[in-house]
Amino acid sequence: MTDPDPIRDAKAYQASLLGALGTDDPAVAQGTTPAIVRALIAEAGTDLRTRPEPGEWSVLECIGHLADAELVCAARYRWIIAHDIPDIVGYDQALWVARLDHESDDPEALVTLFETLRAANLELWGRTTEAQRARYGLHRERGEESLDLTFRMLGGHDRVHLAQARRTLSAVRGTA
Repeated sequence: MTDPDPIRDAKAYQASLLGALGTDDPAVAQGTTPAIVRALIAEAGTDLRTRPEPGEWSVLECIGHLADAELVCAARYRWIIAHDIPDIVGYDQALWVARLDHESDDPEALVTLFETLRAANLELWGRTTEAQRARYGLHRERGEESLDLTFRMLGGHDRVHLAQARRTLSAVRGTA
């Protein structure tokens, strides 16, 4: 049994998100997510809050996590742009989903929050310079992360959790 290597694990996490984005433009990829989220909510219907297994997230909880990540990244983007090498704090996504009780969220309020944050973040990205995109913060778990890297990772993050929500819906409906 090998000991966990936090640096290796952090780099693997970054690579997995970047791999999910591939060579796609992160702004274009992120720009499509709100419509996909709305379509998932409509498609899920009465299965929106159903978990496929105990301890796994429902479609609504996956969407709540996307909103949480958008909020966290909104702050990270601004810290990186405005401060010199800011400290970037990680967060436990499972605790946020559970303790913020996304299972009980109003889907319309959640998607409206997500859409608003996403629009503001895309607008900010669109007016950043190459020099601003190269600025970085020190993530407590992953080390240096530039604005560019953080933004690209979020594009991949969307895809990972949208796919999770689709798998959840298939599992709940027995079509997996």
